[in-house]
Amino acid sequence: MQPDFTAYKHPVLAVACPDCKRTAGVWCVRPSGHKAAGLHKSRRVAADCLFVAFHGSDASIERNGDGWMIDPVGRVERNRLEAATSVQGELFM
Repeated sequence: MQPDFTAYKHPVLAVACPDCKRTAGVWCVRPSGHKAAGLHKSRRVAADCLFVAFHGSDASIERNGDGWMIDPVGRVERNRLEAATSVQGELFM
């Protein structure tokens, strides 16, 4: 089943945590059982890998008001456009 990276407060919450075993949607906890300040690195890496596997390496996830949206061409396309614009600008100076 494909994780929904737009369904939670933070996109990484779309996957379960390999460290603390929290399920999708539930924030990570420390070994003491207290809420962790951040999400575990292994969970962030797993989320990144799954995001790329399902959406491709050019995609990005971005804020959309209070939620998230997936842009299939993401920052890669914006970077290409910015580079092209700056080159064109230099030609006319």
